Amino acid sequence: MAATRKLQGEIDRCLKKVTEGVETFEDIWQKVHNATNSNQKEKYEADLKKEIKKLQRLRDQIKSWIASGEIKDKSTLLEFRKLIETQMERFKVVERETKTKAYSKEGLGAAQKLDPAQKERDETAGWLASSIDALNLQLDQFECEIESLLAGKKKRLDKDKQDRVEELKSKVEKHRYHIRKLETLLRMLDNMSVEVSQ
Repeated sequence: MAATRKLQGEIDRCLKKVTEGVETFEDIWQKVHNATNSNQKEKYEADLKKEIKKLQRLRDQIKSWIASGEIKDKSTLLEFRKLIETQMERFKVVERETKTKAYSKEGLGAAQKLDPAQKERDETAGWLASSIDALNLQLDQFECEIESLLAGKKKRLDKDKQDRVEELKSKVEKHRYHIRKLETLLRMLDNMSVEVSQ
């Protein structure tokens, strides 16, 4: 019983942090859109990125609770996870706008002068980013399936379900590994510490 209370306390603290984080994100998001000069905008965008990273860490924690069998009613956790994912989508939009602006007026002028190596690097970075997004989407689907298999859990899962859960867990691990590697590659590409040919 004490363990359950302790867990509930942890969950409540985490959800409180999510609520605060979403409010902070909302404030910064407004500032990004109201910023008058590009320096200001860049600063707010960096703050927004920091905030979304915090929310993503909280989301990982929430996802691990959802996947665990200790919690019976997962509706609140699922709600909060969805809330964080909505902010992640909004952040992607801001990020895309930022990148697009670079390709707007001066960006388009530079596009003609863009050397082939840079063009290739941009294309590779784009491919890496979309691969990471696709893997994250699959990862969420696997985790949802695991949740639904474990949700109707009696004392023990039947053999088929147990095998499926094991298979999904192994896929989740592999996906996480590949996502980490791709994110590292993307950073290395940005820092010019890896060549496109590699």
